[in-house]
Amino acid sequence: MASLGILILAGGEATRLPGKLLLPIHSGSGEDVPMLVRVLQNMRAPEPREIVISGKSTFPPALDAQLDVPLVIDRWPGRGPLAGMLSAMARMRSRYVFAVAGDAPNLSAAFANDLMVRAQSGDEAVCPRHVRDGRIEPLASVYDRLAFLRHGLPVLRSGRGSLRSVLDRMNVRYVAVEDEEPFANINTSADFEHVRREAPMNFPTPR
Repeated sequence: MASLGILILAGGEATRLPGKLLLPIHSGSGEDVPMLVRVLQNMRAPEPREIVISGKSTFPPALDAQLDVPLVIDRWPGRGPLAGMLSAMARMRSRYVFAVAGDAPNLSAAFANDLMVRAQSGDEAVCPRHVRDGRIEPLASVYDRLAFLRHGLPVLRSGRGSLRSVLDRMNVRYVAVEDEEPFANINTSADFEHVRREAPMNFPTPR
């Protein structure tokens, strides 16, 4: 399997739940940690791999002290996850990158690896697609970094910021997933309580 880097997107405005990346959530080590720290822990793997966090600015000192990976500041602030991904991927070295949201605490390095092994020659992205309704998960996908930069920059420069617009330009392999719970993002206090109560460490498996 080709080397797979990890890009954690942590530059959103979080208008509905300010400070959500600092919220304490159960970790695999048995203690509560800030949500962003749990996502980082989830993305660790036995083999060395490149991990980068994309953000709009530096984090509060209490959180920053628990992050031991590079932070890339968005070159185009306020332009959404596409801008953050382009900013960070331009600085990364890994040919393939798994992009994950910093508020998605139930995705794992194993899931990223499972997607990567499904990539075939010519694929520029491997993206989960829900069996129930056909929804796709661009922020839980593997990307050919060079292809993403090639297709993504024109989309951003055109004034659009949609990851779907980038995927529409790419050769994408879609992988069916049945369990929706692990892909939950935390956008409200209700989302947070649901994840803490219902899915503390529930990782998905692609079909």
